[in-house]
Amino acid sequence: MSYEFIAITMFSSMMVLLLTGQRVFAVIGFVGVIAAALLWGEGGSEMGFSAAMKLVKWYPMLTLPMFIFMGYMLSQSGIAEDLYKAFHVWMGPISGGLALGTIGLMVIISAMNGLSVAGMAIGATIALPELIRRGYDKVMVTGIVQGGSTLGILVPPSVVLVLYGMIARVPVGQLWLAGVFPGLLMAFLMAVYVYVRCRINPKLGPPLPKEERNVPLPEKLKLLTAGIIPLGIFALMMGLFLSGTTSLVESSAVGAFSSALAAWYRGRLSKKVMWDTLERTLGISCMFMWVLVASLCFGAVFDGLGAVKSIENFFLGDLGLSPWQVLLLMQLSFIIMGAFLDDTAMLVIVAPLYIPLVGKLGFDLVWYGILYTITCQIAYITPPFGYNLFLMKAMAPREIGIRDIYRSIMPFVGIMAASLLIIAFFPEIATWLPNYYYSK
Repeated sequence: MSYEFIAITMFSSMMVLLLTGQRVFAVIGFVGVIAAALLWGEGGSEMGFSAAMKLVKWYPMLTLPMFIFMGYMLSQSGIAEDLYKAFHVWMGPISGGLALGTIGLMVIISAMNGLSVAGMAIGATIALPELIRRGYDKVMVTGIVQGGSTLGILVPPSVVLVLYGMIARVPVGQLWLAGVFPGLLMAFLMAVYVYVRCRINPKLGPPLPKEERNVPLPEKLKLLTAGIIPLGIFALMMGLFLSGTTSLVESSAVGAFSSALAAWYRGRLSKKVMWDTLERTLGISCMFMWVLVASLCFGAVFDGLGAVKSIENFFLGDLGLSPWQVLLLMQLSFIIMGAFLDDTAMLVIVAPLYIPLVGKLGFDLVWYGILYTITCQIAYITPPFGYNLFLMKAMAPREIGIRDIYRSIMPFVGIMAASLLIIAFFPEIATWLPNYYYSK
């Protein structure tokens, strides 16, 4: 039996098991351990244990629970809701202003948490009902919340980029800096789209009534301070890290401690808030760790089979594809897998295959990390089975149906695809900032 056939059998078995609804880490780990035991006997059966030990020795893994804790502490304590009230007052008088404020909220939530789920939850439960009550077009604002929430996996401190950095052996600091301009570019294009639509048809996003605009300046300034806390925490954490004062792990600890301190300062650090935050942090952190253990075991078997070299020979030799054609096929496969899996699962399943191949094709792994992340964003919200579409259906008000959700997302898929093409053809958008910083 050839090694190529074994690799194809492993991969196809994994995809079939995933379709049965089993948990991702259980499927990947099961296929990896069983294949190792069958191929190499007693020694191969210990690959799962070796993968767990390798994960434990990854010091940057400590950043994951810290960043997750920080985001949930700020959202559970109501600081994110205060921030939306500030956007409500300052942006309300403009046509479509609350929708533009929601995009701003999504960017800041992304900088607070690093996960798309948190942005989706806050946008769907806080912003969306208010926008609909104010007479905003439900289809447009549903798309804003879905599209904006995906920024959480691109804007630093993106948890997905931390995982990518660990697997690709790329410095996380470079990936975070690489995600800044692409994230802002995407948010800017979304804001331009909303502004233009509301200028053409003001009924889509009516301004606040005059009586609600007459808020005294001192009160408006007081509301504005709601945004200082999360932005201050983000600036402190990133500033200490980029200046070299703290390591990545130490910076994440600063962010976690500062978020708890901010909740205490606001008088909202209750026992319930702390318990809910710790419970959610533990659940998500354990999920990430199990998936990583499974993927490391699966990847070790693939490395042992020489699957990466076989795929490289197949694409470049047998099919005669150019490096850019191979890259295009990779991105299309991410979009297809996004119909069934979340971004973490997609990364750990194909990382043993794609990341080494990308390096051998001569592409920058930092730049490719941003392309991968944007492609995941597109996969998240692409009908009919996009991961975020069903999250939105579960969280949205009753008057928003699945048809509205599907219709709402198409313009934002176009915006993300345009951003992907821009960054693919102008890689300096992603690579200039990390190259400039680390060259100094």
